Amino acid sequence: MPRPSVEAERREQILQATCEAIAELGFRAVRIADVAARAGVSNGTIHYYFDSKDALLHAAFQFNFEHSLERRRWIMEKSDVPLVRLHRLVESYLPAGPETITAWRVWVELWASALGNVELQELNDTVYGEWRGVVRETVEAGVEQGALRVKDPGAATDMLLGLLDGLAIQVLTGSTLMTPTRMRAVCDDFIDAITVDKHRVASTAAKRTAK
Repeated sequence: MPRPSVEAERREQILQATCEAIAELGFRAVRIADVAARAGVSNGTIHYYFDSKDALLHAAFQFNFEHSLERRRWIMEKSDVPLVRLHRLVESYLPAGPETITAWRVWVELWASALGNVELQELNDTVYGEWRGVVRETVEAGVEQGALRVKDPGAATDMLLGLLDGLAIQVLTGSTLMTPTRMRAVCDDFIDAITVDKHRVASTAAKRTAK
């Protein structure tokens, strides 16, 4: 039996390969063999770690979310100014690089597959709820510091997330009217719209830093 550290590494390797397969082939089309080929392991190895294809795919969605947050942990830890944090979060979620595009494609597959799957609906509620909490915490911090003019932090959070999600889908589908640059500009404009005037200089500096 593999050592615990080896098992953890192998499991992560398999989940990363699963995310790549989902992003390329789509949730419904992915086969165990597709994941095994990408991970460089046998089908039997996949089944050693996961009882079924459904268990593997559900774990991959969870992994995609956790990995996404981990890549942005530095923003939450180092960006103590809420405006800077918001702009950096927007920048980090632009579907502009291979890793982020793959993550976004997995998110979209989760949403599409959850339409007829109660378990995936519950998973989406859980992981998306955590992501919403991260953004809302930042918005609330901005309100407390007097940097953001927001009556309802929850509503402002949902509006920003709605922009990110909707515009990202347009970028992913190759819209000629929505590029990562345009997406960033629209989201930045929304943040500016809820920024208290005396903090606009800091907001502008934050955008320049993010770019």
